[in-house]
Amino acid sequence: MTVSLFGLFLALLIGIGCRLLDIPLPAPPKLQGALLVVAMTLGFLAGDFVFR
Repeated sequence: MTVSLFGLFLALLIGIGCRLLDIPLPAPPKLQGALLVVAMTLGFLAGDFVFR
């Protein structure tokens, strides 16, 4: 639980930093790319949950 909250907090900080510094978000511009990122994140969290 703590790792997930830290991940969300870090993602929020990166997003805020990119917005303040006018850096394009480090995310794919297409829906398929965004879904791939979500799938990889869910897979990582599921693997952490199962193998802990």
